[in-house]
Amino acid sequence: MRFLLLLASLMIVSPLHAAERLNVVASFSILADFVRNVGGDRINLTTLVGADSDVHVYTPAPGDAKRIAEAKLVIVNGLGLEGWLPRLVQSSGAKAQVVTASAGIAPLKLGSAADPHAWQSVPNARIYVTDIADALATADPENADVFRAQAKAYLEKLETLDREVREAVAKIPPERRKVISTHDAFGYFAAEYGIQFIAPLGVSTETEPSARDIAAIIGQIKAQKIPAVFLENISDDRLIRRIAAETGAKVGGTLISDGLTGEKGHAPTYIDMVRHNIKALTSALDH
Repeated sequence: MRFLLLLASLMIVSPLHAAERLNVVASFSILADFVRNVGGDRINLTTLVGADSDVHVYTPAPGDAKRIAEAKLVIVNGLGLEGWLPRLVQSSGAKAQVVTASAGIAPLKLGSAADPHAWQSVPNARIYVTDIADALATADPENADVFRAQAKAYLEKLETLDREVREAVAKIPPERRKVISTHDAFGYFAAEYGIQFIAPLGVSTETEPSARDIAAIIGQIKAQKIPAVFLENISDDRLIRRIAAETGAKVGGTLISDGLTGEKGHAPTYIDMVRHNIKALTSALDH
């Protein structure tokens, strides 16, 4: 009898606990991975721009406004990345708090605009995670200790990851630390780790390079003996393949830039993404 009463009480309590979990929306897959590592099973997480999708050119789906309306927190990158989001938040009538996870990061400039790809530096990723942990703890004080403990464990993994990247880059001869990539997604990685990235596209994948731009890139590859060109998982690869064909530069593989892959891909998590990228870079540049 006592067992049946206990079972009945669990059946009553469990749905309440499920309903009490914090509803959080993350704008895109990389942010969602940070949020998942901090929030764990204490949150209900929704991602607007999913795996292998381009946050630069995302068109909100009909259900997105409803997802935001039901959220307590909406976690965004900021730095101009989600140009489509403010209107979506406004149209949803949401009372959710919008949290900018890149707060506290000194932005790099690309022309007159901020470079939004701050997560490509692992020390910056640590700032994202700290900002997210603070936001979750403030929104749900009862679980604040859990969020901070999970953030601490994840920050330690990121510290290890940062060391891995620095050790890998140190093995590449300095004169070979330069590559061509599809668009300017790796400025923070370049500034942090000392690999030069040259991109025929600008900061956004919406930009189309002119014939003059392409000719200049081809000339630069030949003059500087740039050893490798890289594709990206969210971009059309025809331009990079054409540049490789005309210069003899090696196609070094695919770099993951603005979105994680699905579970069966090379980079279903942020840590997988960074490890995949550094392995692709060192394989192409180290010899």
